[in-house]
Amino acid sequence: MKTVQDYIRTIVDFPHEGIMFRDVTTLFADPRGFRMAIDQLLHPYAGQQIDKVVGLEARGFILGGAVAHQLTVGFVPIRKKGKLPGTTISQDYKLEYGEAIVEVHDDAIQPGEKVLVVDDLLATGGTAAAGISLIERLGGEIVSCAFVIDLPDLGGRAVLEKMGMDVHALCSFEGA
Repeated sequence: MKTVQDYIRTIVDFPHEGIMFRDVTTLFADPRGFRMAIDQLLHPYAGQQIDKVVGLEARGFILGGAVAHQLTVGFVPIRKKGKLPGTTISQDYKLEYGEAIVEVHDDAIQPGEKVLVVDDLLATGGTAAAGISLIERLGGEIVSCAFVIDLPDLGGRAVLEKMGMDVHALCSFEGA
C-alpha cells in the first residue's frame, strides 16, 4: 500500500548543487495521493476547535485551502511582502542566503481564534516561525503546525517546538 512519501519525487541538485529537492507537485497531481495527504493532515485535529487555517506561501495555500474546506473554516494566506492588497503586518526572517519578509492582513485573524498552520515542508523553520509570529501578534492561538514533509536534519521541528508549538508531519526525509 502506498504512503504519502511514495508520491513525492526527489529532484537532485535543485535549485542548487547538493540540494535534494522534495517535490510535492507529484503528490498534488495524483488524486489518491492528494486525498491521502489532506486526510492525514486533518486526522490529528478531529474534534478540536479550529477557527482558521493559515497556509504559508506558496504550496501551503494548496494544502491549507483543502484542509480549511474539509474543516469548514476560513483560510488565511501568509504571503511574501507586497502581495496582499489590504493593510498588513509584516515579519522578517532569515533564509539560507539573505532575508525575506512575509505579511498577513491585519484583520485576517481575530484575538482568541484557534489557528492551524499548514505548509508542505518543514526545513529550518524560518518561514513557519515568521508566520507564527504574525498569527500571535494578531492574537491568534496556534493549535498546531502541520506539514507533509519534515527534514529533521535541518532542525525546523526543534525551532518550532522551542516556541511551544505542536508539530505534525506526515513523513520525513534525511539530509537536506
